[in-house]
Amino acid sequence: MKFPILFAFLIGSCAAFSTNRPSKASPSLVNRRDLMKAAPVALSIIFPMNAWAGIDPNALKSIKVEGDQSGAQQRLRQLAADSDPAPKEVTDVVFEQLPSGVSYGDYREGKGDTVVKQGSKVAVEMTIRIKSFATANEPGGVKYFSTKQDTDFNELAWTIGSGELLPGLEEGMLGMKKGGIRRIEIPSTQVFSARNNNQLPQPSEKNKDGQRRYNSMFKTDATLLFEVLATRIK
Repeated sequence: MKFPILFAFLIGSCAAFSTNRPSKASPSLVNRRDLMKAAPVALSIIFPMNAWAGIDPNALKSIKVEGDQSGAQQRLRQLAADSDPAPKEVTDVVFEQLPSGVSYGDYREGKGDTVVKQGSKVAVEMTIRIKSFATANEPGGVKYFSTKQDTDFNELAWTIGSGELLPGLEEGMLGMKKGGIRRIEIPSTQVFSARNNNQLPQPSEKNKDGQRRYNSMFKTDATLLFEVLATRIK
């Protein structure tokens, strides 16, 4: 019964809104343009917009819609986030001093059961800063190397204990979990030794500032700060 009533309402609305009088030849005809003008008004009365009032659109995310793959995937990601929280950010960092002189502090806790240990195959994103070259904008020291700028794949991958990179860095990484961010400070004496053993990451040819800073740091205190994000651990 709703549709005949709706049609009758539209006809009546057209007559009310129309500025054109019907022609004598067809007095029962309604101007089609007037009909289109009246339709939104009629629909808004019969189906008021506030019918959605009180409904939280976010609640609809939990309703399964057949064929809506993107919605389902989004919901799955939401559920995964609820059950597997992101690594916790740490604001008050406490640095631990190791007997070797290396110190480290965790800026973000990783997750999972796998930790970095001797023999682990790891991949990291890394920035290396020269502590003695600190500035107001970079109080931890200006950087001479970053995986984003100086590598092809935005990471370094190696096996802990292989001798490819300086031992102090590996010592400071022990115990890290995937997704963890740690700042590791390597004393100058170990940095000089690592340079002699070709264990320091090198700036790329396009990184002219990094090359200049790298060569200059050995004329002074060469203490380095490694900012490390563990992306893979096996």
